[in-house]
Amino acid sequence: MKKSIDDFALENITVTMDDDGITTVTLNRPTKRNALNAETIEELIEVFSNLPRMGARAIVLRAEGDHFCAGLDLVEHHVEDRRPEEFMHVCLRWHEAFNKMEYGGVPIIAALKGAVVGGGLELASSAHIRVADQSTYFALPEGQRGLFTGGGATIRVADLVGKSRMIDMMLTGRIYAKDEAIDVGLAQYLVEDSEAKAYEIARAAAENPPLSNFAICSAISHMQNMSALDAAYAEAVVAGVVNTQPASRARLAAFADKTAARVKPKS
Repeated sequence: MKKSIDDFALENITVTMDDDGITTVTLNRPTKRNALNAETIEELIEVFSNLPRMGARAIVLRAEGDHFCAGLDLVEHHVEDRRPEEFMHVCLRWHEAFNKMEYGGVPIIAALKGAVVGGGLELASSAHIRVADQSTYFALPEGQRGLFTGGGATIRVADLVGKSRMIDMMLTGRIYAKDEAIDVGLAQYLVEDSEAKAYEIARAAAENPPLSNFAICSAISHMQNMSALDAAYAEAVVAGVVNTQPASRARLAAFADKTAARVKPKS
């Protein structure tokens, strides 16, 4: 396990963490619109395998340049001229990276802008919360490029927008942006400054007990993969552990004596 942020040896990603455990992971290939080459995927695996055990309380995933991520590095893919079994293993590494994100137990908030396309959408859909700005657009242009998704879109993007919408996106190259993207579920927030909002959300999430966040950001995904009967049992077990944790006692006491903040809409 990495001991500190300084232990990472990264070329395409930067990582920083503040004293509150708010961690920033930045895609740093702006001249390539942050396209994901094989090296970047390996760096994502390394980073997200270690951050949950390094004190990260919440993670903001952002990108340098004008675009979040344009997807698979098609130039590398073309030059490598991979055999089928070689590209299968490339795809499995993508799944490894994105599973580390989704199931890692630390809230990941993606600050989106510009292109969130193809594999970039697969990456974004692995975050727990997605914040779009006015420049953000989403697409799965694989059909027009003679490709098929290989990084989990059939799992996560289809879960967000539904099977029919995903098929439409791939067949026609349909682009979603702004309110329409929010309406179909590609992002949860549409704001002027996606990074500022992402940090606001990260700081709010980091105030929760880590065990609660771990359950929210891992158990729900696991339960979605289970039968209803198994999910009900697993939910009861997780609730038994989380809802009796020492960190909850003061919060429950505040609720009981009516000093806790009320849940109510802003006026």
